[in-house]
Amino acid sequence: MLSFSSNFAPTQGGERQMKDSFEALKEEMQSDKVGYYKLPTLSQKFVQLANSIDASSFSQIVVIGIGGSTLGIKAINSILRPITPSAKEMIFFENSDPIAISENLLKVNKEKACFFIISKSGGTIETTSIFKTIINYFSLDLSGADNNRVFAITDNDSTLSVFAKHHKLHEFNIPDNVGGRFSVLSAVGVVPLQMAGYDMSLLLNGAGDFITRFFENRESHLLEKAYSLYENSKTQSINVVFSYADRLEDLTKWYVQLWGESLGKLNGCEERVGLTPIGIIGSVDQHSFLQLIIEGPKDKSVTFIKINDFKNNLTIPDITLEGIEKTNFINNKSFNALINAQCDATMESLIQSGVNSDLITLDFISEENIGAMIVYYELLTSLLGTMFKVNTYNQPGVELGKVILYKNLENS
Repeated sequence: MLSFSSNFAPTQGGERQMKDSFEALKEEMQSDKVGYYKLPTLSQKFVQLANSIDASSFSQIVVIGIGGSTLGIKAINSILRPITPSAKEMIFFENSDPIAISENLLKVNKEKACFFIISKSGGTIETTSIFKTIINYFSLDLSGADNNRVFAITDNDSTLSVFAKHHKLHEFNIPDNVGGRFSVLSAVGVVPLQMAGYDMSLLLNGAGDFITRFFENRESHLLEKAYSLYENSKTQSINVVFSYADRLEDLTKWYVQLWGESLGKLNGCEERVGLTPIGIIGSVDQHSFLQLIIEGPKDKSVTFIKINDFKNNLTIPDITLEGIEKTNFINNKSFNALINAQCDATMESLIQSGVNSDLITLDFISEENIGAMIVYYELLTSLLGTMFKVNTYNQPGVELGKVILYKNLENS
């Protein structure tokens, strides 16, 4: 389970705004204008479909995509791998970096690999370019011997869907009312992760339970946090997620895309709004970014994420090192206790420095907890979008860059 605590400065007069935002999300969900709310139930079918595919000959799951097509998958793979030792290797092709692409190609064993090309629009230039490279490098026969090892996840009737149907590839569709950055609980994440060996049914259950509690008014802290962030956004325009576990780093990258692409907008009054998301890792960034938070401009709020029980008993040896005996007080303590003590002390230092902070604690890593974490941030994003009065689900700034890119490449 997840638990929450906060020292956010209390705000006055936000009851009406919180009620309106809650009702706006309920209307989005009930009307099916926005589809991610129902994915925990609807996507159970993809668990069954993935289980029906004979994946016994595949030991590598190769994912080709970018942004919302990969960030959530990477996050779940990173977090759950330590508790799923039998999970298959996952290799991600994302960026146009030629060195990274070349290195990844060498990791893939074609005969043991299946390939997922994921693009909601079907025409993402990074994704299609890498897919062409993979087809060429491995001499994939898409109309013959290799057609059973290639899977397409895309919008129905997209250009990629047309391609998949032409070659009779396995195809899974993303609901029209689910945007890419909200799609990890759709076929986008469920099918490749289930085939990799993760229990996505449990993860979907955890997500669904949290959404149910939210709409039953049993997660009111989420409304209060959203309003505090909104109310203080003029002076605290940066939100930092400080995750105290290396395995949470990809989750912070997913959060950065979710907030940056959803909330950084011009609202109806042509006012530039949004919260700048920053993801850092403890305890590493205590030795760098923390200085800026405490003594730099007071323009940040901070969310700490920690894991109460890592289910790992690694202990600091009872050894005295000559000249640095002052560290002996930590001997015989577990690293689990050490990293959580660092998290608690850092949060206390921020509270004493007047920085608005809150804490999310996972009792331990589980599929259900990670499902809940994902929809926690999706719901928080949607709440803030209603408060900022923006369209949370479009990305006109990103589309502008694509138009310019295509024009420049066509003319080069």
